[in-house]
Amino acid sequence: MQLTVNGGKDIKVSESTFGREFSEALVHQVVTAYLAGARAGTKAQKNRSSARGGGRKPWRQKGSGRARVGTIRSPIWRGGGRTFAATPRDHSQKVNRKMYRGAMQAILSELVRQERLVVVDGLDIAEPKTKTLVDKLAELGFEQGLIVTADINENVFLASRNLPGVYLLDVAGIDPVSLVSADKVVMTVDAVEKIQEWLG
Repeated sequence: MQLTVNGGKDIKVSESTFGREFSEALVHQVVTAYLAGARAGTKAQKNRSSARGGGRKPWRQKGSGRARVGTIRSPIWRGGGRTFAATPRDHSQKVNRKMYRGAMQAILSELVRQERLVVVDGLDIAEPKTKTLVDKLAELGFEQGLIVTADINENVFLASRNLPGVYLLDVAGIDPVSLVSADKVVMTVDAVEKIQEWLG
């Protein structure tokens, strides 16, 4: 399979990485698992046993004429614990390596089909000036989206961080959510080669 590099030349790429059939169910499962794994899961409330105090029975069981009660921290009482208190939990979902790679291949292939992936020879700029990068991206018809490079170039990083809606990642940092949500993805040839080594 061939991918056209901006400027005319073609590069040979793996059919399994950039020409895979799109599986909505697989991509949905992997994206959902990725987002679930980002949840903190630290929400916590106190139930009747974890609320401070309430160890002594307020009054005797019988004879007072009042309703029987065993603790002042009963959920019925003001200042008592919650009936069904939230506890910290792990929201992460298991996704095996084969599924994750398959989803990444499906997403990249869909970006190629929808012509949302632009491959360039390089994005190096001599100095970290935002205007220089904006002009370079404008030539590619790129306003906002994701830039993927093999390694983070400091000048490109500094020039891009003030651009709204423009995100820079290296190959090690890309994830399914970033790729799915990007309007357009600009990727260097080096990044394409590195992705092929990773995804096969």
